[in-house]
Amino acid sequence: MTTDVIPTEAAAPATGVPAVHRDLAQARATVARVAAQTAGLLAGLPGPPQRTAEQHAAAAAANDAARTLRCAFLDTHGDAVYDELTDGRSRSLRLPELAEAAATAFPGLVPTTAALEEERSRPQAAKEGHEIDQGIFFSRVLSSPLAGPHLLDAMLRPTPRALGLLPEFTRTGRLDLGSVRLERSDGVARLTMCRDDCLNAEDNRQIEDMETAVDLALLDPAVEVGLLRGGEMNHPRYRGRRVFSAGINLKSLHGGGISLVDFLLRRELGYIHKLQRGIVLDEGAAWRSRTREKPWVAVVDSFAIGGGAQLLLVFDRVLAASDAYFSLPAAKEGIIPGASNFRLTRAAGSRLSRQVILDGRRVWATEPEARLLVDEVHEPERLDEAAERSVDRLRGPAVLANRRMLNLAEESPDEFRRYMAEFALQQALRLYSEDVINKVGRFSAGKQVQQQ
Repeated sequence: MTTDVIPTEAAAPATGVPAVHRDLAQARATVARVAAQTAGLLAGLPGPPQRTAEQHAAAAAANDAARTLRCAFLDTHGDAVYDELTDGRSRSLRLPELAEAAATAFPGLVPTTAALEEERSRPQAAKEGHEIDQGIFFSRVLSSPLAGPHLLDAMLRPTPRALGLLPEFTRTGRLDLGSVRLERSDGVARLTMCRDDCLNAEDNRQIEDMETAVDLALLDPAVEVGLLRGGEMNHPRYRGRRVFSAGINLKSLHGGGISLVDFLLRRELGYIHKLQRGIVLDEGAAWRSRTREKPWVAVVDSFAIGGGAQLLLVFDRVLAASDAYFSLPAAKEGIIPGASNFRLTRAAGSRLSRQVILDGRRVWATEPEARLLVDEVHEPERLDEAAERSVDRLRGPAVLANRRMLNLAEESPDEFRRYMAEFALQQALRLYSEDVINKVGRFSAGKQVQQQ
């Protein structure tokens, strides 16, 4: 459709907010009705890039009314919704499973799988922003003292992929997952990020591989310690050198391949949280801990940009090459750097955190301030030896109990849950903000630009 005519429904979108405060059945029907009305309006408009200012305003008004309704519905019935989806919290559903179940049981509350797949085929600028509705849903679920902890536990369980690969890994001690190589030697699980096409910039694929690798390291009884490092690159500027991580894959973000659920939320609630808390297992006596955790060492070669720097905040020991640097340019890119706003202040203090996150300050490994981010700095040729020493120091029998208590003292699960509740919504809004769409459009030529 190319006309500038606005469907009459846009003039006064029906909110139905009072109705959602009544019984669940009536509230469910109201959400479905208003969502269908909003979808009809959007279907009658051109795609987002072709809309006139008046059409953009009409779409925004309809979406705003529908989202106000969804928030009111979840604020009133959120725990009942979660209990219905999880059979009274007796089933553990991961993020995508929970979202799909909600789309089926509560039409119009979150986008359907089909709607998301259709959106995924578009560049970011051409999307309607259905993931914002997922952000609203997960924000309300995580903010609940009942539903939120249950969802965190569900996300700490091993993935089906990891459980399927576990027999092979325990037998051979090595796996190539595609973007991550995993090798066990002398009780150490060595994870090597090997996306040399993009300097280990993360996308949905790498998040999947990283969580699988972390799960396997935690599941394998022969593993005592985990070690994460970047592999050697073929990039012309870094050929033959190791690189830790270039952060988020901006080319994938422009192309619409970075998703809220499978990347931004899964990353924080999945493998990064597992690095810190371990995995949840239903085994052993009830009085024992349900989590299995292990100490972790990270070795930074060249740089840890964005998501790479975020990762370091949950490691027990961090080593860096003397020519390496760290940066969190998410504010310049227009997004939120995961849980760094939550964790970096604890590690580095308020002033340095604001300089790094808000101003984009780059911290070199040899600067005095780097001592707040890393434990040891070595010349590149000495890193291998230093890494082995660090691994050996974390094998002590009391290490696990003490790291558990340190993590609890530094970051309670409830504090993390409340942060992630707000993050789910704010990051969803950032993904579809005009400034982010304009910025990531610079990467449409197929080049992963580094903040260097």
